[in-house]
Amino acid sequence: MPSPTDYVELAARIKRWGVELGFQQVGVSATDLGADEAHLLNWLAAERHGEMDYMQRHGVKRSRPAELHDGTLRVISVRMDYDPPQARDAWEVLDDPSLAYVSRYALGRDYHKLLRARLQKLAERIAAETGPFGYRAFVDSAPVMEKALARNSGLGWIGKHTNLINHSAGSWFFLGELFTDLPLPVDAPASEHCGTCTRCIDVCPTQAIIAPNQLDARRCISYLTIELRGSIPVEFRRAIGNRIYGCDDCQLVCPWNKFAQKSAEPDFIARHGLDSATLVELFAWSEEEFLKNTEGSAIRRIGYECWLRNIAVALGNAPHSEEVVAALSTRKEHPSALVREHVLWALTPPASESNSSCG
Repeated sequence: MPSPTDYVELAARIKRWGVELGFQQVGVSATDLGADEAHLLNWLAAERHGEMDYMQRHGVKRSRPAELHDGTLRVISVRMDYDPPQARDAWEVLDDPSLAYVSRYALGRDYHKLLRARLQKLAERIAAETGPFGYRAFVDSAPVMEKALARNSGLGWIGKHTNLINHSAGSWFFLGELFTDLPLPVDAPASEHCGTCTRCIDVCPTQAIIAPNQLDARRCISYLTIELRGSIPVEFRRAIGNRIYGCDDCQLVCPWNKFAQKSAEPDFIARHGLDSATLVELFAWSEEEFLKNTEGSAIRRIGYECWLRNIAVALGNAPHSEEVVAALSTRKEHPSALVREHVLWALTPPASESNSSCG
C-alpha cells in the first residue's frame, strides 16, 4: 500500500482516472454526516417520505457509511452529466398538453449500470496501483446520503430544492460513490450559493418544497409518478399537467443551470422518441410494447400499470378532443382498478371533481 505521502498523489491520480472514464468530476470526503443525520431523522419523523418505507427501515445506516460497508474511511464521489443532447426543449414539451413530459434523466438508458460499471473500472485502476483494497460501489442502489457526501467532497452544494448544484455545471448530473478503506486526503466541502433566490420553491407545481431545503415527497410529482404505487391524490392531479414520469421544473428555472453542459454519453440520448412523444401514442402501448420500449430504461421500474395511471392523468389534463376521449375510452374496462379509476377521473369534467384525496 502507498505511504502516507503517496496518498496525496494517489488522490490526484484517482481524479484524473475518473475524468478519463467519463466522469466530469471526482472528489473525496470523510464519513462524518452528523448534521445530515439529524435532518434525515427529522424528515422521517415528519413522515415526509410518504410510502418510501425503505427510508425508515434503513434508518441511520444511510448517514453512517462505515455501518453500511465495514471499514469505510473515505468516500470517493463522482458526477456525470446527463442532460441529453438533441432532445426537444423541455419547456416546449411542457407547454404542449398533447405531449408527454419525461424527466430528462430518464430519456436515455438507465444510468445505474453505466455509472456502476465506470466505478468498477475506477476501482480496478486503483487496485492496479495499490494492490487489493476494500471498497464498494454505489449508484442510487443502497442507503447512501449521496448528495451530502458529494457536497462534502466539493462537487457542489445542496440547493433549496434539495438537489446538488455545481457552480460551473448546474445540476443536470448523476452521482455515484466508492466507499473505500484508503486514507485519502479529503477535499474541502462546497460552499452554498443560492443566496436569496427562491425560483425553485416558487415554480413547484404542487408546492412540494415547503421551505428552503425541505421537500415533502408526498407532494412531489417525481414521487407521485415514480415512487407511489397506489392512487394519485386528486388534489395533485391537475398540477401534474403532462408530466408522466418525474418532474424537472425546479431545475429548469435554476439560474445555475445556464452553466450546465449537454451529456457526451451516447447512452443518455433520448430513446424511442420519448422527448417528443404524444400522450395518445404512449397510452396506446400494449404491455409488451411497454416492456420492449423501456428495456434498459429507468422507466421500466414503475411497471405498466403505473405507466397507464400516469398517462391517464396527463390525458385528463389535456383538452378533451375526440382523439383524447377515444384513447381514454379504450382503457375504461382495463383489468386494473387503479387504471380504471384514473381513466374515469380523466373523462370527468373538472367542475364535477371532488376536492378530496384518493388514497
